Amino acid sequence: MFRRALLASVFGLLLVPLASCTSTHNTLVTPNLVGVAQVDLTPDYPVRLNGYGSRRLESEGIEQRIRAKALAIGSDAEGPFLLLTVDNCGVPEWLRAEVIKRLAAQRVTSERFAICSSHTHSAPILNGVLKTIFGIPIPAEHQRNIDRYTREFTDKLEQLCLAALADRQPARLAWAKGKVTFAKNRRKPSPTGFQNAEYPEGPTDHELPLLRVTTPDGKLRAVLANYACHCTTSGFNKLHADWAGCAQFAIEKAHPGVIALTAIGCGADQNPYPRGTYELAEKHGQELATEVSRLLKEAPFIPLTGPLNGVTQRIELPFDKLPTRAEWEVDAKKTGAVGLRAQLALTKLDAKEKISDRLPYLVQVWTFGRDLAMVFLPGEVVVDYGLRIKREFDGKRVWVNAYANDLPCYIPSRRVWEEGGYEAAGAMLYYNHPNRLDGTQETRIMEAVQALMPKPFSLK
Repeated sequence: MFRRALLASVFGLLLVPLASCTSTHNTLVTPNLVGVAQVDLTPDYPVRLNGYGSRRLESEGIEQRIRAKALAIGSDAEGPFLLLTVDNCGVPEWLRAEVIKRLAAQRVTSERFAICSSHTHSAPILNGVLKTIFGIPIPAEHQRNIDRYTREFTDKLEQLCLAALADRQPARLAWAKGKVTFAKNRRKPSPTGFQNAEYPEGPTDHELPLLRVTTPDGKLRAVLANYACHCTTSGFNKLHADWAGCAQFAIEKAHPGVIALTAIGCGADQNPYPRGTYELAEKHGQELATEVSRLLKEAPFIPLTGPLNGVTQRIELPFDKLPTRAEWEVDAKKTGAVGLRAQLALTKLDAKEKISDRLPYLVQVWTFGRDLAMVFLPGEVVVDYGLRIKREFDGKRVWVNAYANDLPCYIPSRRVWEEGGYEAAGAMLYYNHPNRLDGTQETRIMEAVQALMPKPFSLK
């Protein structure tokens, strides 16, 4: 108890009771201890926000505070699992690895650790994410605040994890599925390509999986909800957690004392509609919160009583043919992100460094016995992946998180890759990658999911 109080006072935490690859496994026998915690991530100084390259001033105030939440599952003897949700555009893998390193004494490993970013476009940029999004070098005075925020963010995630671990107590886990409908496909065909506009005829995934944490006597302690939609309702230069943060606040208001976590599914080609104001973000968040309350009151929840198992597989996704030095030199004379990317590439080549022709990619699967399989995919993953995973496995027992553990780039399906457009190729420019992926990414990712998914979840 003293340790929990100390953490709260010192750190401001609110504690509430086809490629080369490697695979690793970890099993938790009895997931009957659960800890919950949250931490405020809002800086008290201006810092550049991530998500929109045209926004080149530092932040101009706070419209809504941003937070991170954590669930810690399991005992010290077994080795705990940690699931974090973060109000941020994306957390880079190097930062995740640093937090895991700091938690080594708590027996936390990569297989047992997952970070799900909300991908709000109104949170501070972290070092290593969307490196060329602004199209020009970041001024030194802005970079100092980015460096400061990245350090503070890392420290707060470490202390968040320690707080959740300190809060562990007997609990029951259960899950159910609902539905919300404000996400719409945004890849609208036009004579000149694909527009970023509402396209009701395009594929969507409106499922809302919900994880419930209760005390043994049934008191609600926490919920984790997931929805496949971009957090891009608004894009002003003030801090805001968009619909995902609005949903958290609305759930917590409706259920006092409860910690609400929100994760994002495969929503890279899905936008919230209508969009453009903070009021609409509140509206979408309230829609999700209302469905959560309905599920808590009416839905038949499935208890999660089986062993919790965590597995990962690191694969590589090749890029299309890399530009030659001569091609980089031509691009380096251009303005904006095209020129900046080429200039950075030439700097590497001049230093005798290799420009990688492939993207490291970590696929992660957690399974709660035979009751639930939870998939974690890094990056801006388009909706085809979530739909396919739930189609090829038992969709009644599968949950897919994207924007998880890293934000390397957009991850287009083969369909989207062949169609072209921003999600297929254009966005790679802002992630400082040398080209689009080579078209085999869906096959490689699905083979990894197939290898990690236990046979009881297969439909074959």
